[in-house]
Amino acid sequence: MTTTLFSILFVYVFIVLGYMAKRIFKEDINTKTLTLISVYFLQPFVTIWGFSTASLHTEHLYVPILYLGIIVLLLLPTLLLGKVLFTDSKERAIFTIAGFVGNTGNIGIPLGIALFGEASVIYTTLINIANVFVVYSLGAYLYSRGSFDMKTSLLNIIKIPIIPVSIVAIILNLSGITFSTQITEFFKMGAYAGIVFQLFLLGTFLQGIHIKTLHPKIILGTLSQKFIFIPLATALVLSFTDLPLYVQGILFMEMMVPIAIANINLASLYDCKPKDVTALILLSTLIFIPLLFVLSYIINHYYL
Repeated sequence: MTTTLFSILFVYVFIVLGYMAKRIFKEDINTKTLTLISVYFLQPFVTIWGFSTASLHTEHLYVPILYLGIIVLLLLPTLLLGKVLFTDSKERAIFTIAGFVGNTGNIGIPLGIALFGEASVIYTTLINIANVFVVYSLGAYLYSRGSFDMKTSLLNIIKIPIIPVSIVAIILNLSGITFSTQITEFFKMGAYAGIVFQLFLLGTFLQGIHIKTLHPKIILGTLSQKFIFIPLATALVLSFTDLPLYVQGILFMEMMVPIAIANINLASLYDCKPKDVTALILLSTLIFIPLLFVLSYIINHYYL
């Protein structure tokens, strides 16, 4: 338990370091450059290493499918509820999708290692890939309020390095091709560098955010959805599956991670109140800090 808590604290140490670095050096730290390094150079290491940690079996592939199924199942009533709660179409779009696009990469993968060990990486990597599809298809569609071309969205997904790299890694895994110890360690070093870099990048994005202008309804609505309704519904759905408790715990954890930075990209692209979305990411990350200890207790007593 002590090791797990220290690992969790280390996750937030890197986030704070990123926050402080951006606060001290301001514009000297270019977040766009950091994002390009992370997405195009370091994330492929995380993906390849993730798929090399274990051989893919049916239960591995079932997990991201179940993850997507839970999102689709919960999204339908959320769409209806959003129409009732919000008259502003942009606030409705934020409420509908932001809570579902969790930080499964920046937080989910390192947190999975902290709570479940490296055996969780194969699952968290697959879930993160599924989340990428949610972000750049369903997320883009909702943020653009129905004006987004789904075909173009799918083409944009292909252009993201993590997608083709994942396809290659899955093919190698299913073909039974394994790496030597030296190559595996090489990818592992790159993966851990990528994970640390992501946490640092998250901290830089959080610096300078203001929440004073954010409407209370969007705060309560989105964060209640994120940390109350989605986890409860997920636990209920998982109770009807025959997945091992260990795997259920990983899925439950991934559904509780804070709101992802990717929401900012889409909100900015479609002029859907990006500052409000950024403030929600900050709030969800801050709220997640104390909830993390509750999550650790739940996982240790019910899923491990």
